[in-house]
Amino acid sequence: MIRTVESEQHVAPPVLAAYSYCEAVTGQQARNFAYGIRLLPTPKRRAMSALYAFSRRVDDIGDGALAADVKASRLEETRALLARIRDGEVAEDDTDPVAVALTHAARHFPIPLGGLDELIDGVLMDVRGETYETWDDLKVYCRCVAGAIGRLSLGVFGTEPGARGAERAPEYADTLGLALQLTNILRDVREDAEGGRVYLPTDDLAKFGCSAGFHGPTPPEGSDFAGLVHFEVRRARTLFAEGYRLLPMLDRRSGACVAAMAGIYRRLLDRIERQPEAVLRGRVSLPGREKAYVAVRGLSGLDARNVSRRTVRRRA
Repeated sequence: MIRTVESEQHVAPPVLAAYSYCEAVTGQQARNFAYGIRLLPTPKRRAMSALYAFSRRVDDIGDGALAADVKASRLEETRALLARIRDGEVAEDDTDPVAVALTHAARHFPIPLGGLDELIDGVLMDVRGETYETWDDLKVYCRCVAGAIGRLSLGVFGTEPGARGAERAPEYADTLGLALQLTNILRDVREDAEGGRVYLPTDDLAKFGCSAGFHGPTPPEGSDFAGLVHFEVRRARTLFAEGYRLLPMLDRRSGACVAAMAGIYRRLLDRIERQPEAVLRGRVSLPGREKAYVAVRGLSGLDARNVSRRTVRRRA
């Protein structure tokens, strides 16, 4: 069983200011993520914002315009900062608000900070321009940049006392991260191609005649682009189904947070499935009212109850 600190404790003013900074970063730059974490109690919401702000810093280094060697150097500097956070060496009055907030969060929740080392490893793969021949190869990358975030988040959420199968919660959190990342990859196919990045496995691209890549608003000539998208959508749905087994293990508000974030991405997947070529014309997104509906659905616990019923039927 994974426990977390639930009670609101006294937080020093410099730490509150650091958390406020992280929450502002999250609200401005993580629309889907922000929808989910607003459902959490204050200590968990702050901790999740600190995790996001640190992760955003790592991603921004990888996505920036610096030379590859400079990016690699900056990422190793960030890894050194993470080591200081892990060792509790960041003071409350430090000038880096993200480091201050994450240090405080890690003292109050059992966050497996090694997951942020994995994130840095994944972004270094981007810096090196790695491509992935098979799904097994791509899974290694997805586990670094998204599965690790699932496991980090679970350190904040915790599991309910007595939850059946809770020892597998990190595995389900990791799998849900993979589902979200594969959805991201499908949504951003054109944008990534313009940036010189290809994430979908080369085996899959070849199978559907898409090895030429995606450089415009239409699929490669003679390809079965819709077939490729539907193939990857089925893979993502399998991952979602497995990852959703985490929901009944969480308390109501943590489960609502996860259900909201995952629900938004599942609906994105539905849109991509209905109109595969839309991802080549621009970023597919959900309107705010639909995201709000998903958040309310998550808060109702409906998704968690549905998962519980399916699990019971499997055991019967």
